[in-house]
Amino acid sequence: MLIAADKFKGSLTAVEVAEHVTAGLHRVVPELDVTALPVADGGDGTVAAALAAGFTRHEARVSGPTGTPVTATFALRGDGTAVVEMAEASGLQHLPDGVFAPLTASTYGTGELLLAALDAGATSIVFGVGGSATTDGGAGMLAALGARFLDADGVPVAPGGGPLRALATADLSGLDPRLARTGIVLASDVDNPLTGPKGAPAVYGPQKGASETDVAALDAALAHYAEVLERAVGTRAAAHASAPGAGAAGGIGYGALVGLDAAFRPGIDVMLDVLGFAPALARATFVITGEGSLDRQTLHGKAPAGVAAAARAAGIDVVAVCGRLQLTPEALGAAGIRRAYALTDLESDPARCMTLAGPLLERAAEQLARDFLA
Repeated sequence: MLIAADKFKGSLTAVEVAEHVTAGLHRVVPELDVTALPVADGGDGTVAAALAAGFTRHEARVSGPTGTPVTATFALRGDGTAVVEMAEASGLQHLPDGVFAPLTASTYGTGELLLAALDAGATSIVFGVGGSATTDGGAGMLAALGARFLDADGVPVAPGGGPLRALATADLSGLDPRLARTGIVLASDVDNPLTGPKGAPAVYGPQKGASETDVAALDAALAHYAEVLERAVGTRAAAHASAPGAGAAGGIGYGALVGLDAAFRPGIDVMLDVLGFAPALARATFVITGEGSLDRQTLHGKAPAGVAAAARAAGIDVVAVCGRLQLTPEALGAAGIRRAYALTDLESDPARCMTLAGPLLERAAEQLARDFLA
């Protein structure tokens, strides 16, 4: 049995999900051979999954999204592969008192975190983006890495996406030279462009506290930012603005594509490779995947869909566990998932469901074992 599930956001980490599922399975089939491989899709929880897979924990003191120092974690393996999660530095959880700063939140700390990974010996970086508090197109990140963004008076523009409207010149020549020798993969489940109706401000800005006026201002500022970068580095800057992943995490995907020469890949595909999913799958005869909510978003690059697709290609049955289920049996089947076990089927009150997620998940795993294994 291979358990390859993501976190249940707000209640259980991916490691805890695997622990509770294992406990429930063993109550019904004590002798069952279980392997746990917590997974993530590039968003928050990505570093935790890497650490569970044997990477070494490293910490760095960096700037949070509003400038307040925070302690951020990244993961490093002996072969020089690092897993860096931008939410560790620039995530919503680091907003002081939870107060949004849609126009001024910066990714500067993420750049500092990437520098820390380079200082620790990283030669390749899996850069997971998601859960950001920012919409600055990655300008803060690039500034921390040595780029210069100046206004018409030659003064550095203020942090955040809003002030980019005053950007006059961009200079990427000062970027840390180690970046040119480092393979960077932009791992994300978001394929939005930088701007426009499906761009970062319009689609994700409201989640970060942006009003309609803020969204319009951010969209115009990021479009101007892309124009200035085109003058600085050429037409590839314009091409990257409409490329899949450019709009990820408030446009930090764009900054990574243009400034770091990152290669965009679906987050779950990258993480399955990095975590060693293929050899674990080769030893399995049955797979359990899952996440907090199995819904339409799951089908678009989330961890359970990636796990199920790989297992189905190998001819291995997959079932899922989740907090709530919003997919039909037909949709589950099309994704390669035979059946899903939802905690809300055991406890209808959402608050209690989250509070009691661990024990409820064990009960769900017991039923799963009775249905498929006993």
